[in-house]
Amino acid sequence: MSLSYIIHVVFVAYTILLFVRIISSWFPEWRSHHLIHFVSFYTDPYLNFFRRLLPPLGGVLDVSPILAFFALRFLEIILLGIVR
Repeated sequence: MSLSYIIHVVFVAYTILLFVRIISSWFPEWRSHHLIHFVSFYTDPYLNFFRRLLPPLGGVLDVSPILAFFALRFLEIILLGIVR
């Protein structure tokens, strides 16, 4: 197993966690589930960084996750370029 493969898997796993976190925000009843607490613990600090950069539009439309996904993918490309 190569280092580039491990890096890719870690970034894919974190991307999935971000998707779960975003989808869970649409279902308030999920907030009490222990899996969502785990996901929130690891993704909210990352998402909050982008929320500070790009506050919700009109106070309700949070587009910061889009920026977070782009930044995550960009970081993966940079790291894979360094490793390869």
